[in-house]
Amino acid sequence: MSTWARTGPIAVEVDGTAEGLRIVDYACMEALRIGAAVILAAPYHAHAAYSPMQPGQLPKPPAELADASLRAAVAHIRHRYGYGLQLNAVSQEGSRQRVLPTVARHARMLVVGRTRARGPQRLLAAQGNLFLAGRTGCPVVVVPLLWRPSAADRKVAVGIDGTPLSAEALEFAFREAADREGDLIVLHAGEGKISDDDGHSWIRRADHTLSEALAPWTREFPEVRVTRFLTGRDAVSALVHESREVGLIVVGAHTGPLTIADPVARRSVAAMTCPVAIVPHHPTVAERERLLAKPVRRGDIVVPTY
Repeated sequence: MSTWARTGPIAVEVDGTAEGLRIVDYACMEALRIGAAVILAAPYHAHAAYSPMQPGQLPKPPAELADASLRAAVAHIRHRYGYGLQLNAVSQEGSRQRVLPTVARHARMLVVGRTRARGPQRLLAAQGNLFLAGRTGCPVVVVPLLWRPSAADRKVAVGIDGTPLSAEALEFAFREAADREGDLIVLHAGEGKISDDDGHSWIRRADHTLSEALAPWTREFPEVRVTRFLTGRDAVSALVHESREVGLIVVGAHTGPLTIADPVARRSVAAMTCPVAIVPHHPTVAERERLLAKPVRRGDIVVPTY
């Protein structure tokens, strides 16, 4: 399994749709901002689906369709951004869960589009992106299909919980805020479990947690303006509220060969209105044993189908 490369290209999934070109635009703008190359990836299945609406017309081979999608994406990039970007294009047979981690093995991030699915199907899609981040090893940025550049893109928000799960997410958030020359909001939620009697002591503990977590990164990125946000609301509600005012939400998620439920990350990815970066945490053996020993509540498990 790969680990997160702090330097390297930006990989982006190409699906051949007009809306998918907005996802390509997002990746290109990230690459231009930090001076990185772009890898265009188009997974495809070996056999084309039969269409009963066109019985006399043979469908084009999936490999040809994938190559055509890549050529269209390259032409779009050259027309909009010129020849200053270094591009690589890869089409490969297989599911996105197999192909994209291979293509993004040495990438600094992988950019994918957010599905239009609703209800339980959106949670399934979010869980699929969590699996993708875990298998890829680098941050996976899920971008809404209707995304457009805005002034809010300079603001980044990250949720932390005081555990090692937040470590890589906090680092990624600081790097993104520094690259964007923008501001960073660091959010610590009380999950709605704070009583009136415990309020003051929780604030002290939460402030101490934030101070310890932020100390190394504020020294490394002194130019980043940080706003601390303590809230008694649950993490998902707080992050969704922040997503209306920022250009990127960053959440941590587990990674590794074993599947571990990440209900907060899954619900966050499913509900956000702005791009979301899923940053995998590589737990130690001791952390993994504790996680596996912890009982999982009913409703925390979603089994994706591919």
